[in-house]
Amino acid sequence: MEIRGPRLLPARREDIELLTRDGLRLVGELALPETADPVATLVTLHPLPTAGGFMDSHVLRKAAARLPALADLAVLRFNTRGTSSPRGTSEGAFDAGHGERHDVAAAMAFVQERALPRPWLVGWSFGTELALKYGRDHDIEGVILLSPPLHRATEEEVAAWAQDDREVVVLVPELDDYLRPTEAMARFASIPHARLIAVEGGRHLWVGETQTRRVLDEIVSAVNPGALPLHREWPPS
Repeated sequence: MEIRGPRLLPARREDIELLTRDGLRLVGELALPETADPVATLVTLHPLPTAGGFMDSHVLRKAAARLPALADLAVLRFNTRGTSSPRGTSEGAFDAGHGERHDVAAAMAFVQERALPRPWLVGWSFGTELALKYGRDHDIEGVILLSPPLHRATEEEVAAWAQDDREVVVLVPELDDYLRPTEAMARFASIPHARLIAVEGGRHLWVGETQTRRVLDEIVSAVNPGALPLHREWPPS
């Protein structure tokens, strides 16, 4: 059957809790390959919770549903402080990207405790701001930025990645509501090694199976390119 929509592929899935340095409990889920050890780890950072973003925002949910089986990746999703989803509500209150630095740190501490390999931060919209602002503080291989609005990350915080040899992959939708490719090229020019991918026809919310597949393909291309091309049917034909 074709892989599309909310279909769950086989994986080991575990409800988890993260404890922040300022004493909050955050709810989340870890998805692992069903039988193999993961070759890399995606630590996902969701869109703006005050605009409906949460750990189940569709691209992140589909990454967790598909990539453990299709690309041998571990996928960690969680609700940042004050955010609710069917999994539950994380303690605390939205802090506009300030206190959320502790949420990122709690996720990375969990990765370290579980000895999950080769972590990458995958941020979407608001989540890209957290990745840019706080990702350099942690042991990661790189960041993947989906629809970065660059509302909260300062020019100095962006430019700081120029002094860092870790990978910076930026997916910018052609029809984004906040930052389109031409402006994004200028805003990320301070990072010479950043790889900016303009997605023709793409929109900020990546709605539709075609756009979802493009995002997942680009994530896997950065993290585990040997898994490409991703199967479009399950079981694989």
